[in-house]
Amino acid sequence: MAAPRKTKPNRREVIHEELVSDWLGCEKPLNFHKNISTAGDWIDEILRKQFFADSLDEEEVKAAWKEIAGEFIGANTEPVSAKEGNLILRVTQPAMRFHLEQMKPELLQRIRERFGEDKIKSVRFSLG
Repeated sequence: MAAPRKTKPNRREVIHEELVSDWLGCEKPLNFHKNISTAGDWIDEILRKQFFADSLDEEEVKAAWKEIAGEFIGANTEPVSAKEGNLILRVTQPAMRFHLEQMKPELLQRIRERFGEDKIKSVRFSLG
C-alpha cells in the first residue's frame, strides 16, 4: 500500500494556519504531544529551587547554636527562624541585645564558617 500523498494546503488552510500562529505567538508545532511535560514533572524541582535551595534547616541551626555562639550567649539567645538568608535570634534582655549587635559581624562569620558563605546573609535580634 502506498503512503498517502501530501497535498498542497489550500488558501483557507494557509490563512487558518497564519491566524493560529499569530494567536499563539509562534508557529503551531507539528506534534502537540512531542516534548510536553506535565506540571507534576517539574513541581518538585521548582519548589526545591525557589524555597529550599538556599535555606537552612532550622532544627540544624538550633542544634548547633550553643556550639557556634558559645555557652553564655547560647544560654541567653535562641534561634527562632532561619528563612531566606535571615537568622532571627530571640534575646532575653535588652543589654544582651546591645552586646550582640556589637558582636554581629563575628557571629555572622562563625555562622558562615559552619553552614557556608551563602546560607545566612543577615542576623536580626528580637526581644522575648
